[in-house]
Amino acid sequence: MTQRILTSQPEDGVLIVTLNRPHVLNALDVPAKERLGEIWAWAAQNASVRAVILCGAGERGFSAGSDIKEMRRTGRMVTTDTLMAAIPGVSTPFEKPIIAALHGFTVGFGLTLAIHCDFRIASRGSRMGFPEVQHGMLSGISAITLPGLIGEARALDLMLTGRLLDEQEAIAIGLVHQVAENPFEDALRLARQLAGNSSLAMQLTKRLVLESRRARIRAFAQSVDEARAEVTSSREFGDVVENRSGTGRARI
Repeated sequence: MTQRILTSQPEDGVLIVTLNRPHVLNALDVPAKERLGEIWAWAAQNASVRAVILCGAGERGFSAGSDIKEMRRTGRMVTTDTLMAAIPGVSTPFEKPIIAALHGFTVGFGLTLAIHCDFRIASRGSRMGFPEVQHGMLSGISAITLPGLIGEARALDLMLTGRLLDEQEAIAIGLVHQVAENPFEDALRLARQLAGNSSLAMQLTKRLVLESRRARIRAFAQSVDEARAEVTSSREFGDVVENRSGTGRARI
């Protein structure tokens, strides 16, 4: 069976984590999210890992988000605990630098993963967004994190309309840091540079910079869980997982 998440052995202190379901645009099912949680926990404690690159396999995109087909099969979403563990630095601190190399589509939970990385490098022709509300769903953790990155007004614009941005708008509003012809190559150069810095100093600096974000997530984790429970009991969510709406376009 093909591994849902690939990891390379650290090279010069750099660990490469690849979302590896290109046949479904790297949509993440429950086993994939569980595996991500295991990887972050391992990498956080492994001294040989000094920087991380997160990327997606295939030509079409970084990730289409959560696996809608799995939701239709099971009629439910992943638990909030598993979801939070899959996002770097949310369930438990991840204080080593992590770079997202983005290409093609980065939507829903795919974009959630990206905005919880420290650097985001996007390819030309990228498309990004949170389309959940168009399909009776939500992105609870990102609703807490995103305003701190791009401001409340822009966060509400993206999360309430569900529209997709191109890479130029994304860099203009600070959603991504850089646009590159080959995001992975640029991410690898940056990761190697970071891996050459003092690992302890970087970790302590990242801890201080992100302390207020972590406090907000801890404070509102229960609210996120309650919102997810309420939305999954709604008729709109039922329309998506039972495929009554006839669209099936979005993943979260």
